[in-house]
Amino acid sequence: MHQLVDTSLFAASFWLAFVLRATSVFHEWFGLEHVSADAFSQVVWLYFALVPATPLILESQGFYNRPVISSRLTFLLPLGRSCSIITVGLVLLIFLFRANANAPRGVLILFGFISFFMVWLKEEFMLTALRSRMAKALYRRRIILAGTPSETAKLRRQMADQHRDDVEVVEEFNLANTPAREIIGLLHEHSVSGVLISAKHAHFEHVENVLKICEIEGVEAYLVADFFATQIAHASFDEILGHPLIVFRTTTEASWQMILKLLIDIFGALVILLIASPILILVALLVKFTSPGPVLFRQQRSGLNGAPFTIYKFRTMTTNAEQMKHELEAMNEMSGPVFKVTNDPRITPTGKLLRKYSLDEFPQLFNVLRGEMSLVGPRPLPVDEVKRFNDLAHRRRLSVKPGLTCLWQVSGRNKITDFKDWVRLDLEYIDNWTIWLDVRILLRTIPTVLRGTGAK
Repeated sequence: MHQLVDTSLFAASFWLAFVLRATSVFHEWFGLEHVSADAFSQVVWLYFALVPATPLILESQGFYNRPVISSRLTFLLPLGRSCSIITVGLVLLIFLFRANANAPRGVLILFGFISFFMVWLKEEFMLTALRSRMAKALYRRRIILAGTPSETAKLRRQMADQHRDDVEVVEEFNLANTPAREIIGLLHEHSVSGVLISAKHAHFEHVENVLKICEIEGVEAYLVADFFATQIAHASFDEILGHPLIVFRTTTEASWQMILKLLIDIFGALVILLIASPILILVALLVKFTSPGPVLFRQQRSGLNGAPFTIYKFRTMTTNAEQMKHELEAMNEMSGPVFKVTNDPRITPTGKLLRKYSLDEFPQLFNVLRGEMSLVGPRPLPVDEVKRFNDLAHRRRLSVKPGLTCLWQVSGRNKITDFKDWVRLDLEYIDNWTIWLDVRILLRTIPTVLRGTGAK
């Protein structure tokens, strides 16, 4: 509901910016150029980008990742970032599609301020309403903490640090040695709405007893699921065959950002193939007539979760490259299972040019359209190299779909000689992934390709 309301406010702000800008106030008071009344109709197509992008951008900036009742700072900063990103994005769209000059880009700056102000007013109204006596009666929860003294003290500190005005802790008890009769008495005495259980160091039978009591009493029970120590994996919840599950993931779970990444992969690959089709035809002819052998190179690579797939590249080596590889093992410049050689004698003259500007990678766009790869992700390694991983932690780079470009490729990939550094950058990408990280990597890839700092 919040996303729907916020998107509606942004859409209304877009229209209102043109209405206000077309008035004589801006022309007379500020000396700005006159904007015709029909300017809005000329850019109304921007709604196709504005409406779906608004909730995604707000969510990506953490606008919705906060308590129901929180300080103004927790929503003003992400709101400001979101308005800036949306405004800049619309300006770029007008520039790219050469929109009519009667729709000046300065109107979009006004839109950014109006949208910020309108959503701010909505949040202030919600904050005032939620802090009223009636709202507190509806939303404020009276809870009891259950666990060891150290665990309940930790929970109290965390609630105090987050300024949780919607939760009131009225009592706590030791989960391991409090009899059932006393627990029932606490529920009756304080008229609580829930029991928060921290079972990290307690036996599960104690937890089960509390859950049964809460079930009989009709009181909600919240179980803190941190009884397993994980360093990277984060917990989420799911259900299979009616059984509640705690899921531990090291990768991002399904979200709007993941859907947007899939859409960028599909449409991005299609657009690049259409635009670069003349270059691809030229490259194919060069490969065909400058060295004997097929135009495309096919190889089994390890994809998502290590599943093998056939990767496509323009052939840059001689046809007996795989046989010659064993003779060049002593020249390998990369530590670990990966094979890299500067001035590899197997590379053809045309292949050197293609590799310098990464033109040999373009056929992998078909792998993207087939769902085997993504535009951004860890580079897929040959199956035989993956089998030689001597550190099981290295296989975590297989937990996401491989890509055409990734963090290590725009971080001086020709200077990386230690496979551990390669993996470290891949895992850094996985652990910090957002759709905006993908966008930044794609933008950084363009100058890297144009400068010719491609693969060896």
